[in-house]
Amino acid sequence: MLATRTSHNETVAEQGGGGRQLIAFTVGHQSYGVDITAVREIRAWSGVTALPSTAPFVRGVVNLRGTIVPVIDLRARFGGGLTEAGKTHVIIVLAIGARWVGMLVDAVSDILSVEESGIHAVPDVTDGSEHGLLAGIVTHGEEMVSLIRVEQLLSGAVVV
Repeated sequence: MLATRTSHNETVAEQGGGGRQLIAFTVGHQSYGVDITAVREIRAWSGVTALPSTAPFVRGVVNLRGTIVPVIDLRARFGGGLTEAGKTHVIIVLAIGARWVGMLVDAVSDILSVEESGIHAVPDVTDGSEHGLLAGIVTHGEEMVSLIRVEQLLSGAVVV
């Protein structure tokens, strides 16, 4: 198996190196992942403050201990319409360079350990308008997990 489940305390170094850990989550029936080193916090959905003049996938901002963090609705970002967020949804807060960004997702599902050789290229099937939101695909059992290119999340958004 290319991706394996690990305990939260187990490190990639203890597994023999060459790999990385991902936080896996779901949006609808699709599984996605981001590198665990980018994740700063996972918090329950509690609503956001809307901002004018932003892309439709920007739900608004949250105040995270004095830091104003924009929240991206990942379903909307991928063209699936706005998420009707409720108490089961979560925001994954990521560090992208010096900025923090939240992703609204349905649920966090797993922590995966992936060997670099197990990350497959995303097939080029776009119409040219794709912003390169996916960095690769890994398999986990019967599932495929699409890796998010986090630095592209805010592409096309106007966030103050």
